[in-house]
Amino acid sequence: MHPPLTLHKHPMCAEIIEQFQKCHVEHPIAKFFGECTDLKIKLDRCFREEKALKRKANFEESKKLKEQLRILRKENAASSSQ
Repeated sequence: MHPPLTLHKHPMCAEIIEQFQKCHVEHPIAKFFGECTDLKIKLDRCFREEKALKRKANFEESKKLKEQLRILRKENAASSSQ
């Protein structure tokens, strides 16, 4: 099972999504017998890659925010002790 195939939500996988949807339109019966399986595998891999990149970006942003918070706390502690 894959997430909804909306191009704006998955710009990294847009080309594969279009190919997969085209395959389903062009092969309405054969799709049930594996005609579009290769594209489905590519699509699943692309979604996994996309998810991993988002996770990495979120992690990096979280690190930056934690560092900023640490600096603010340090500044607040220094100013309140004076």
